[in-house]
Formats: sequence, structure tokens, C-alpha cells
Amino acid sequence: MKKSSKAKGRLVWNHSTHIDGLIPILEKLTQNQSIQTITPGVLSRSRSHIPHLKLRISVPIRGGFKLLARQGKAVQEVFMLTSLAQEDLEEAIAQVLAK
Repeated sequence: MKKSSKAKGRLVWNHSTHIDGLIPILEKLTQNQSIQTITPGVLSRSRSHIPHLKLRISVPIRGGFKLLARQGKAVQEVFMLTSLAQEDLEEAIAQVLAK
């Protein structure tokens, strides 16, 4: 099957719980043609409190990056398979979060 030029990435639903507001942000990121797959991971608690949703790149993984989503005291891992360089991905995330 051939991908069209308007092909979008895939958002994997493997957990029943996510940080509030994270899924709409990830769905917007799947619109980027260079992002193949986004998989939300483990949801955990932190000591510090972050009032607004933040999404930052943690470490590179094979084929993409591991990101950390934070809001309130919740932290969630997000795995992203992409051909984007780290700087380009940071810019794409900043654009989506600014909207």
C-alpha cells in the first residue's frame, strides 16, 4: 500500500489513562508527515507541580525519541518514532503547544 503525501502518523492507544489534554496534542503532532508513530507510556507521579502541560524530549531511542509529558504532579512517558532531528521535533512540539 502506497502512502499518500497527506499521510499522517499513528497514535497508539495502549493505556486507559493519560494526562489531561495530552491526547489532543499528540493527535496534532501526528499531522506532521515526518512522525510515524506516537505511543503514550507509563503514567507516574512526581514531587514537583507543573501547572500547564509540558512536553519535552528526554532521550533519543532507536528510530526516534522518548518524551516526558508533565502536568500537575503527573508524568507520562511518550515514545515517538520520527525522522525529524531533535531541534526540528522541539520546534514542532512548541508550535503545537502554543496553539
